[in-house]
Amino acid sequence: MRSAPALQKLLDELERLPGIGTKSAQRIAYWMLNTDSATVLRLADAITEVKQTVRFCSRCFNYAEGELCEICQSAERDGSTICVVSEPRDIAAIERTGAFSGMYHVLGGELSPMDGVGPDDLRIAELMRRLASEDVSEIILATNPNVEGETTATYIARLLKPLGVTVSRLASGMPVGGELDFVDEVTLTRAIEARRAL
Repeated sequence: MRSAPALQKLLDELERLPGIGTKSAQRIAYWMLNTDSATVLRLADAITEVKQTVRFCSRCFNYAEGELCEICQSAERDGSTICVVSEPRDIAAIERTGAFSGMYHVLGGELSPMDGVGPDDLRIAELMRRLASEDVSEIILATNPNVEGETTATYIARLLKPLGVTVSRLASGMPVGGELDFVDEVTLTRAIEARRAL
């Protein structure tokens, strides 16, 4: 039996969210129905605001509310080191460790020929342009330790070798097949500190 049309519409939309199945969608929807209107309106306002104000940083492609993200604006960051990640959420994972004080570059995904994702679909050209215009001495490849991430890291390392910049990869401690977003801070800190050259 289907729910009331408005409730069913909410359930359908919630089920489209990543990681939300039927049961989770029901729990969230019923929570919304049973909580006060002000709380639900704050949530709706926050969703609307983030969609209207957050964009990609023009330099590193992290999330930003202005032209540049807070990291790219910071004078305290080490501009000679760039950590290359797949997605903006990977930056948050690394920042939680407090072990890295350089800059970032977000690729916007990983190479995956089976899914039709090639080099032109990632922000590799933008990384190369940054290297031509910025004084960078090291690139840390922090793509996910899975097949796609390793393929992406190897591809970028081959492009960077002729440029004379040091290229390193996150070291052991990272679970194979895992994603940076789910790695605990201690493991990620060790991986950053013990990174290896490719």
